[in-house]
Amino acid sequence: MFRVEQFVPRPLQEVFEFFAKAENLEELTPPWLHFRILSVSPGPLRQGTLIQYALRWRIFPIRWTTEITEWEPPYRFVDVQLKGPYSLWSHEHRFVVEGNGTRILDEVQYRVPLGPIGSLAHNLKVKKDVESIFAYRRSVVRRLFGE
Repeated sequence: MFRVEQFVPRPLQEVFEFFAKAENLEELTPPWLHFRILSVSPGPLRQGTLIQYALRWRIFPIRWTTEITEWEPPYRFVDVQLKGPYSLWSHEHRFVVEGNGTRILDEVQYRVPLGPIGSLAHNLKVKKDVESIFAYRRSVVRRLFGE
């Protein structure tokens, strides 16, 4: 389980709308992952939307498909990996009014495949990479919305 939160001095609706646009994933993802969206279900994000993308982790090309499984605008949504590098990936995005702004909360449940080998890889590298990805995301959000 990985959790991170960040306060931004912007209205809930504005913050949610930014995160509810699939095309903003590219801006929120570090350049070293070479992330690009391949396809998104037509229309606005909603429950059942599928997003397919490609990235590169180290030297390994990865295709990833997620589905929006829960959609409660403007307060939360959940995306779940259907195909990708993890044996489990569920990312809950929550948005809470707090004072004169919005608290963004991310909770990711994930599991690396390959049993003991995957656990070793997680401890040596994957955990740090997940933390780095969200640290980058935090810096982008700070630049866009303030803090």
